[in-house]
Amino acid sequence: MACAIALFGAGPAVAQQGSTVSQQDSSLPTVTIVAAAPLPGIGVERDALPYSVQSADGEAVTGPRAGNLVEYLSRNLPGVNVNEIQGSPFQADVTYRGFRASSILGVPQGLSVYLDGVRVNEPFGDVVNWDMIPEAALDNVALVSGSNPAYGLNTLGGALALTTKSGLTSQGFGADLSYGSGARKRADLSFGARSEDGWHGFIAGTLFKENGWRDHSDGRLGNLFLKAGRSSGSTEWDVSLLHGSSRLVGNGLVPDYRLDGDAAVPDLYAANRRAVFTYPDQTRNRVTQVMLNGSHWLDDKTRISAMAYVRHSRRDTVNGDVSEDYAEYAEACEDGFHPDGSPVDDDCGLTREQGAALHPAVLNTTHTRQRGEGIALSLARELGAHRINMGMTFDANRVRYAQYEQEALLSADRGVTAAPGSDVELFSGAHGKSRAIGLYLADLWALTPSTHLNLSARWNRLKVTSTLIDSDGSDKPTERFTYSKLNPAIGVTQQVGAGLTLFASAAQSNRVPTVIELGCADPAQPCRLPAGLQADPYLKQVVSRTYEVGARWRPSRDFELSGAAYRTDNRDDILFLRAPNSQQGYFSNFDRTRHQGLDLLANWRLDAVTLRLGYSYLQATYQANGRILAGERTIDVRPGMRLAGLPRHTLKFGADWRVTPSFAVGADVLAVSSSVISGNEDGLASDPRPGRAPDARRWDTAGYATVNLRASYRVSKQLELYARIDNLFDRRYASYGQLAENILPDGRLVQPHVAPQDAATSRFIAPGAPRSMFVGLRYRM
Repeated sequence: MACAIALFGAGPAVAQQGSTVSQQDSSLPTVTIVAAAPLPGIGVERDALPYSVQSADGEAVTGPRAGNLVEYLSRNLPGVNVNEIQGSPFQADVTYRGFRASSILGVPQGLSVYLDGVRVNEPFGDVVNWDMIPEAALDNVALVSGSNPAYGLNTLGGALALTTKSGLTSQGFGADLSYGSGARKRADLSFGARSEDGWHGFIAGTLFKENGWRDHSDGRLGNLFLKAGRSSGSTEWDVSLLHGSSRLVGNGLVPDYRLDGDAAVPDLYAANRRAVFTYPDQTRNRVTQVMLNGSHWLDDKTRISAMAYVRHSRRDTVNGDVSEDYAEYAEACEDGFHPDGSPVDDDCGLTREQGAALHPAVLNTTHTRQRGEGIALSLARELGAHRINMGMTFDANRVRYAQYEQEALLSADRGVTAAPGSDVELFSGAHGKSRAIGLYLADLWALTPSTHLNLSARWNRLKVTSTLIDSDGSDKPTERFTYSKLNPAIGVTQQVGAGLTLFASAAQSNRVPTVIELGCADPAQPCRLPAGLQADPYLKQVVSRTYEVGARWRPSRDFELSGAAYRTDNRDDILFLRAPNSQQGYFSNFDRTRHQGLDLLANWRLDAVTLRLGYSYLQATYQANGRILAGERTIDVRPGMRLAGLPRHTLKFGADWRVTPSFAVGADVLAVSSSVISGNEDGLASDPRPGRAPDARRWDTAGYATVNLRASYRVSKQLELYARIDNLFDRRYASYGQLAENILPDGRLVQPHVAPQDAATSRFIAPGAPRSMFVGLRYRM
């Protein structure tokens, strides 16, 4: 749900301490006060927080350091990884401690993303449209760990809180223009102003266009952000508007190896690094959001705050694939046909002529319309050694979704086009709504000047109503589901001395199933993603509990070290299980999963040189016996089996050297260990068969390391030039993998009516981008 949240306690969504530094700043950040957010409250000292918080200045997420927000998070913040499943820089699958905030429908979402207090995970599937984030307007980025109930529903592993600039915080004109590989062009423009009597205004916009580094992968987007308000004495208010639209192409996974007998032989990716499996795979997004924010100090120890928003979004997709009917035909009739046209295989129910007449492809289109609105109220008050925060939120949304399909043709380069004379047919659809209310109470208690106890609890109640639409356009019976949960949290911090602070916390949060998950939960009637929806078996809500201990040590202004060990246990995790021979599947609860590990971060300044080192260890595993479906595979899960797509080890190193007051250079190294691929979690390439030895084969994606360089030169106080090289050594790597049947070995369609041939079990990968170079300029006036 696109729910606003009540962060009325110690949990900071706009935490202002910085774990990283911009290239233009040679000193480590020094911040001691964190604002309770998204609604203004009473500031909280960083050392009073009993969990990990990483933050960055909004200026750092683009320009010399990175191409966009997601890229910055991946390179700089421990615990964050990015799977480039779609291949577009703005359609990322972001993970933090193994929990996802993804643009891909169907993945188990576990991170909440907020923009000025509004939850921007979309109601349909909890997806995050990274292309609709107004990066040119960002003032601060904060990543908060754990199942913190302060961040509302669906915050299982953490929350990413984004706050925007205003005329109070950013005055004057700014421009950031860049151009580089793949004909990538980007322009960020902004202007802010304030008056002596407290009025202020800010406007920012982004334009982006590229051809893409892969074939048929062009994309473009644009967004505009406006904010105006007034700050007068004890009262502040502002109103903001966000509008954005995009047309992005992310052509997904491509086979790099396939099985030929017992041997693994190279496939499409090895022959052509830029190849795509099938195309098009286009997504068009549009978002409009209006928000009103205000606060008032009743006295110097009491503050009330309020927020209201309306958010409209739409998503339209076009996706070309091999048709399921043709895939079933190719498998059943793989041995070909007799001279008279009859099938060799007993399981093949078609003649040669009938097989040749099948349309090999299908063109799928989807249309999603979403509307959300909500309010949040809070009261913050200091009472002696206590900082009391309380509040409530109410959020409502409506969703309408429809999927259509059309028989199509497949070109020699695997492009899909509608077959002449074929009809566009409704495949499935749904419309629904939800209502959510949350009540929150927190107390930050200073037991002593150096010891703080954090106590909080949030009660959530959500009602979901959904109506499924059949292929004939008729509505099925409306179904209603209600979920409620009380989530507590407790934490303690202890300032030991000499800049050392120890902390520990335990917290619980819950995630409720979305309309897409409830409508696709019947194993007897699997659906397609984007989905063909069926009558809804009940799905349980996910309950996550996080335990975290850590330390922060800052012995001087020039050195900072922090670390945290954590464990998050998930009950009734919701997984998407893929059915064989298709893109279909269904959602199901899995009894228990666990994410546990360690994050470390060190920042060190040596005169003109600043060094940064981050390390993450993640053990993400199933913790119960069960079965999961992954295409042709039925995998017997046992406790301790690893989840796919999550590396155990990640190392991030950064160095910046200010050679002269005007000239600076820097470098990043990102090293990632191997990952288990989906469908190969048990180390088998196929299901065991009676009388045959198991086909044991670990097809993990290999570990890799990439090096990125950057440089900047300040021509004047207003003008800065910069350059960036990504993947300096042009390393070939894959960030994600999946085991699946390949109906297009070596990029050529299997055609049993022409010659006997079978589909091959293949490893599909998400290829990393090759060496890329960008130049740009920044102007501030």
